[in-house]
Amino acid sequence: MELFDAYKSIAAPSQGLFKDNGSRFIALAYPVETEEEVKAIVAGLRKEYHDARHHCYAYRLGYKADVYRASDDGEPSGSAGRPILGQIDSLGLSDVLVVVVRYFGGIKLGIPGLIRAYKTSTADALSQAQVVEKIAGQRFRIRFGYLAMNDVMKVLKEMDLPPSAQEFGEDCSLQVRVRLTAVDSFKERLKTVSSIEEV
Repeated sequence: MELFDAYKSIAAPSQGLFKDNGSRFIALAYPVETEEEVKAIVAGLRKEYHDARHHCYAYRLGYKADVYRASDDGEPSGSAGRPILGQIDSLGLSDVLVVVVRYFGGIKLGIPGLIRAYKTSTADALSQAQVVEKIAGQRFRIRFGYLAMNDVMKVLKEMDLPPSAQEFGEDCSLQVRVRLTAVDSFKERLKTVSSIEEV
């Protein structure tokens, strides 16, 4: 099976707006990588927009885009979270969170009106965002003896893998992020280096 490790996300936060019958729908899009980040952003927006009626959101995570959630936050079921997620999916994005903050204007919009409002505000926010290609990868912490350093560095240089969190002493270690399609090759090459532990 061929492995694809490139996918689309957004480069930076962006914002969109939709107004209908006095209600305001402020859509805020964020690049995210973990559910912990999602929780922190949603909690922060609930504080910042504490006077808003609803904080509906949806997100999709991972290069396989298989981690996702849609929340209606008190709106009728399926009228908020799903339209938000639908806009993320229509652009083929992942590692994206969109929160739509609703200020109620006193006139009920009905379910079709709500779906349109959440969909349109999300589309506006995502249209303002810069779409970027991300490469899915796996992090490795490599530990090795000092004498193996040249061999390890040679493998990293040949594979164009910049090391990070380096510690050098009698025992050395470093971190490296390897794109998914190169993981098997990376592991094979490390096997040729003596006195190495891969974590």
